[in-house]
Amino acid sequence: MIRAFLRDRIPLGRAPSMMAGGASFAHVFGTVLVFLLGIQALTGVALSAFYSPSTTDAWASVAYIQDQAAWGWLVRGIHYHGGTALVIIAGLHLLQTAISGAYKQPREVVWWLGVVLLVLLIAWSITGYWLRWDQAGYWASQVEIGIAAGTPVAGRAIRALALGGNEPGNLTLTRAYALHVIALPALVTLLTVFHIWLARRHGTTPTKVANTAVRRWPAQTVKDVIAMAIVFVVLLSVVIVQHGTDLAPPADPTTAYDARPLWPVRWLFELRVLAGGLEQLAAMAAPAIVGGFLLALPLLDHGTERRPMRRKLWLGALAGLFALIGALTVASFARDANDPELAKRLAKAEVLANRARKLAVANGVPVTGALDVYKTPRMWKARSLFATRCANCHDATSKERKGPVIAPGHGDRHWLTKFLQAPSDDAFWGKTKLAKTDAAMKPVELPASDLADLVELLYAESGAEGIDAAKRERGLKVFESACTDCHSREEGVAGASGPALAGLGSRDHYTSLISNPKSALHMGADHSEMPRFDRELTIVERDALAEYLVWLRTATEQDLRALGPL
Repeated sequence: MIRAFLRDRIPLGRAPSMMAGGASFAHVFGTVLVFLLGIQALTGVALSAFYSPSTTDAWASVAYIQDQAAWGWLVRGIHYHGGTALVIIAGLHLLQTAISGAYKQPREVVWWLGVVLLVLLIAWSITGYWLRWDQAGYWASQVEIGIAAGTPVAGRAIRALALGGNEPGNLTLTRAYALHVIALPALVTLLTVFHIWLARRHGTTPTKVANTAVRRWPAQTVKDVIAMAIVFVVLLSVVIVQHGTDLAPPADPTTAYDARPLWPVRWLFELRVLAGGLEQLAAMAAPAIVGGFLLALPLLDHGTERRPMRRKLWLGALAGLFALIGALTVASFARDANDPELAKRLAKAEVLANRARKLAVANGVPVTGALDVYKTPRMWKARSLFATRCANCHDATSKERKGPVIAPGHGDRHWLTKFLQAPSDDAFWGKTKLAKTDAAMKPVELPASDLADLVELLYAESGAEGIDAAKRERGLKVFESACTDCHSREEGVAGASGPALAGLGSRDHYTSLISNPKSALHMGADHSEMPRFDRELTIVERDALAEYLVWLRTATEQDLRALGPL
């Protein structure tokens, strides 16, 4: 009995040389699918030459393809949108096959292979989406693995196999890569060859009652070529309009993200949302019902009648199933489109993505991982240290400020002039306890020319360029007559009652001050409220802060903004 069943459905004879019913655009879907599979193979090979399947390098390699490799955005866009086209055309092929009754005896196996191939194409798209290892792909993998985990019987095994651990990581990515570039292509290729071979052995199913029969060449071949050209033009247009496809910020497991699965399974995501407490049941039952119905359709509609109008029950059921899936998919996208808070979060994510990609182009991506691309801007480490260790006491906007404002222009000639004229002003020592005591520095009262000469001397201590030598020499005389009672300019020698000024504003001076401001060379233990950082920060970190302070001397607010946010 089984042998007879297989003999009828897997014929080993020669394929018919004629197409029953004549050439038709209804028969182009299979050829278009093979054409798209060829495009996926070519673009996939090109992308694999640049892609690196590891959590530290995946996003960086995709960003390089998208933004730096010659025509990389075009190849990546064709590959991504080509995958979408494959699923859409496969779905249309399935519907066309059902409408023409081509799943009926003896073509049941052809139909079942088509259903399996559609599932594999969806899985192929999903695993490819994970390979981006951006926020969208990473968190989509969480959702999609969660949906797959609801599969009856095999769900737990699927989850363990996909994850390779307790949460998405390097094993998840490498397994997705192995599936996407080795296992699934091989399986899809083998099943496609068998599917085509079997379909050709059975011959085409006429789309209408007709006694005509023609050879595939040239009538059907011309229609196939026209269909392939149309699909390719549409595909290329989408790719050009979108400049390839998007790339979200690098995957960050510690940051919340509005995860959404890839569109072919978006209907399941919406169903789970609507199911509420029955989410797990919905995730298990819905795929089983849809898959079971598609596989059982040739057995349910087993008569010889192929005309659509005589098969309203089963075609209506199939149309209703596809309509329900479509409605749930549209509802899911509509829900997101009408969520203003989600739109804000996505806008922030896009800003992060654009910044990460620009930094990757400008500075490269560190070998430590794509997330560290945000640390590549100039003086990022120093600015981060300043924000966490210094800003509370020295930022102009801080409500708890206790020391002088440190901002662009700090330590330049203008700043020194204003400081000497009013050292206890709010922008300088005004917030300190010292300013309210008799030990506080008094305003320097000098003629404008003498003050300018003194400022030039102090500014020269920093090692800055463009020093007026004559003014510095005159400033030295002013210093000796007006400042030596409190301050020293000799290296390593403390002042009588004020900080030593040797190297004032230089990198070494700032490093020493940050290390131990309570040193006699600086403010002294009795006058300094600033904690010492030589026990909390490494010498590299203190030097980085010192470098940043030196940079601020000649920087503007615009220069600071140009460094970007932390």
